Amino acid sequence: MTTVQAPPAPDDRRWKALAVCLTAGFISLLDTSIVNVALPSMEHGLGASEAAESWVVSGYALTFGLALVPAGRLGDMRGRRQAFLIGLALFTVASAACGLAPSASWLVAFRLIQGMAAGMVAPQTSGLIQQMFQGAERAKAFGLLGTVIGVSTATGPLAGGLLINAAGLDHGWRWVFFVNLPIGVAALAAGLRLLPRFPASPGKREEFDLFGVLLLGSGVLAFMLPLVQKEQWTGQQKWALLPVGALLLALFWAWERHQGRRGRAPLVDLDLFSLRSFTLGALISLTYFAGFTTVFFVYALFLQNTVGYSALAAGVTVLPFAAGSAIGAALGGRMVVRHGRKLVVIGLSGVVVGLLGTVVAVQLVPLQSVGWATALPMLVGGLGSGLTVSPNTTLTLTRVPVGRAGAAGGVLQTGQRVGSAAGIAVVGAVYFAHQADQGRPVTAIQLGLLTAVGISMIALLLAVADLRDRQVRPEPERAAEPVPRGTEEGGAEETVRPGA
Repeated sequence: MTTVQAPPAPDDRRWKALAVCLTAGFISLLDTSIVNVALPSMEHGLGASEAAESWVVSGYALTFGLALVPAGRLGDMRGRRQAFLIGLALFTVASAACGLAPSASWLVAFRLIQGMAAGMVAPQTSGLIQQMFQGAERAKAFGLLGTVIGVSTATGPLAGGLLINAAGLDHGWRWVFFVNLPIGVAALAAGLRLLPRFPASPGKREEFDLFGVLLLGSGVLAFMLPLVQKEQWTGQQKWALLPVGALLLALFWAWERHQGRRGRAPLVDLDLFSLRSFTLGALISLTYFAGFTTVFFVYALFLQNTVGYSALAAGVTVLPFAAGSAIGAALGGRMVVRHGRKLVVIGLSGVVVGLLGTVVAVQLVPLQSVGWATALPMLVGGLGSGLTVSPNTTLTLTRVPVGRAGAAGGVLQTGQRVGSAAGIAVVGAVYFAHQADQGRPVTAIQLGLLTAVGISMIALLLAVADLRDRQVRPEPERAAEPVPRGTEEGGAEETVRPGA
């Protein structure tokens, strides 16, 4: 089959289109953490129960994670531009509905829709980057994406604190959602004008693997529910869902193999996992997010509940991490072509050093000064984070065919969501157990952070293991090759080689 190439867009237009993608990615990822500091406002102004508050936070993560792979595959088949714009429009409308919610039940319902819309947007971003850029430019674009991931997650509590402080306790939580409206509308208008239209290749349109969607969605749901509802479901029966999830994912794997043998396009091309760079990169991403995102969870609780910081002050405390993450991601995007997986090893080492420095600072410094004392370790950890997320994304997706970029990006980000939920469950359990049983909050935060260090060390060991592969670095730009399995969109294609 001959690849249909889209005419290259002018450089400035491609980078403007990237800015649209990154803007949408920023607000969707910001909403994973900005609501954490707004929960007291929801309780005061809306009368939200603890269960409702939990679903406002965890429900978003749940539907976000469930939508990623199906939405990525849909973008691969029917066009990433259309899927991106539909997802962004739905996210903006859902944000308005959340802000106008008359009751906690309606807020939870709209929040679930908002998470699903965010899951539609996210895989299109990585897919569009792979279509629009190659070689060093692609690494730079993924570097900017890594900056957005780090900064949006870290600045969420600060942005929420500022909005609550400005709008007041009764209605401040509504502005946490309303802030998305002008940004979403502007990004949608710019996307309609700037996002490229890649022509479809000739041939039969692929069928959507609906049964595969049901199996994968059920498996991910069974895994995530007991993790995100750990505090609300007090019994031990909830953990019975984990083997159920494992069985459903095993059935999904078998079904996808069956689809491939029948010559039908699967939801996830399992041949991707024969790529060493993709498999190890996805595992690194899962374990890293399991350690990295938990820091903001337990540290913010410690600062507000133990030290007595306000939501705004707690948000300001993590600014060094956000700044370091932005700098590290920018450097990582420029250096990954030259240094490859070594950069990820350096980044993860920085994260571990930063977390250990935070543990030492909490032990040695009076509590009222702990925010200042942890600024340097947070900066080091942020630099390491930036050098991890951006290069790892580039290295993980570099050999994935453009025609499967959306689904591959969905798999990668599903791992991030599952990892985040699992990490918060594990680290949170350690933190709350020692805080309750011994009444020693300093010990609780130290053990919680050390648990995050242990999880990050697993990611570091995986990155070291990948150093043995001499082919993980992105290759220079090259000519397009045939699109596998009837890909519906054109664009430069990269070869997938087992063991690459």
